[in-house]
Amino acid sequence: MKIKEYLGDKQFYKKTSLIALPIAMQSLITIGVNLLDNIMLGALGEIPLSASSLAVQFITFFHICCMGLGMGASVLVSRFWGMKDLDSLKKSVTLMLRFTIMIGSLFTLAAIVAPEGIMKLYTPEAEVIAQGVRYLNWSIPCFLLAGLVTTCTIVLRSTGQTAIPLIGSCFAFGINVFANWVFIFGHLGAPRMEIEGAALGTLISRCFEFLFNCGYFLIVDKKIQYRIKDLFMKCGDMLHDYLTISIPVLISDMLLGLGTNVVAMVMGRIGSDFVAANSITAVTQQLSTALIQGISQAGCIVTGHNLGEGKIEKAKKQAWTFLLFGFVIGAFAGVFIIIAGEFIVGFYNITEHTRMIASSLMRAIGVIVIFQSANSIITKGVLRGGGDTKCLMIADNIFLWIVSIPLGYFVGLVLHLPAFWIYFCLKIDQFLKAFWCIWRLKSGRWIKKIGGKQE
Repeated sequence: MKIKEYLGDKQFYKKTSLIALPIAMQSLITIGVNLLDNIMLGALGEIPLSASSLAVQFITFFHICCMGLGMGASVLVSRFWGMKDLDSLKKSVTLMLRFTIMIGSLFTLAAIVAPEGIMKLYTPEAEVIAQGVRYLNWSIPCFLLAGLVTTCTIVLRSTGQTAIPLIGSCFAFGINVFANWVFIFGHLGAPRMEIEGAALGTLISRCFEFLFNCGYFLIVDKKIQYRIKDLFMKCGDMLHDYLTISIPVLISDMLLGLGTNVVAMVMGRIGSDFVAANSITAVTQQLSTALIQGISQAGCIVTGHNLGEGKIEKAKKQAWTFLLFGFVIGAFAGVFIIIAGEFIVGFYNITEHTRMIASSLMRAIGVIVIFQSANSIITKGVLRGGGDTKCLMIADNIFLWIVSIPLGYFVGLVLHLPAFWIYFCLKIDQFLKAFWCIWRLKSGRWIKKIGGKQE
């Protein structure tokens, strides 16, 4: 074995960087908005911070579903882009958008009909529920808007168009921060809306992002040339490939999202101080792992392009390069979280007990993120790009539902162990999946044919 062949060449690093860095920057912008939301709401106290954090869990669950639809379609889009098969690519996009609209409508209906019921799933505390309902009421239009923005953005990235979504996010960031400042605190003559102001600020920025990103994709884009009329095209011949590749991704991400929500429910029953501490640490973790998200999506796209061009051996060698990336970047992220954690916690208006919990969670995340980085880049990137979506669906959820959630529930609500061990057990699936990823790469069975065109 020649080690150099597994370290990548100049072209590989250039292509990966051109895809990963704009995605990472866009993630940082999104995370920055969440961080500023948290800090602004944290200035109002722990109840608004906890309420918004739990309400956002439901919205995040929908976002995860859209990511599943988008990343599932990305496997096909990347492969067909490599094959130069635009007709099949458009059919894949059409099916993705139809499913996005269907699922978005269901979530919108749930938020309209039963916002209080949704909040009761996360916490029994009446004041947190009441404020969470106020947040959800303003967020109702966000579901369809965010769903279409997310999926269209992923398609653009899959064809190498990362600049437009990044520009849209930059403007949306500024709009969101300004609107939050105005409406949360009642500046410039606006009413003081507090938690509702945070939701309104997000809604305003979502409207802009939809007009900018989706407007470009459906009207301006010359590469894919997808237009609104294509939503009505016949794509029955693509349905089998789409269901085979994309639906396992959707199911996997939905179950993972549901698992994340169950974890939030466990935390909600431990207490609002644990929820508030976790909302602080979650944003910090996201800040440190933005590059991981970028490389993960780059892994899926680069792998799909290679396989679409018939470069199977090249895809296999680059898979190990991506795994190395995962461990190295995870180690840097872990160090960042542990060093910066105390500094970031100091920005929040929280009790000393909540501060202690947040510090404990920071230390736990600093260890976990090393393994989370590696398995995220491989599972959500390389293996998904290879079409190995059914196996990923099983592996992702076995570790979460059979190990992490039961163990976290037991140590948190039965044994009442310290915060470090509760969080560590809730996230122990990240360790297990990292080792499974290595086994799966070595097997070579992760490369799948699509439509009989990939040898």
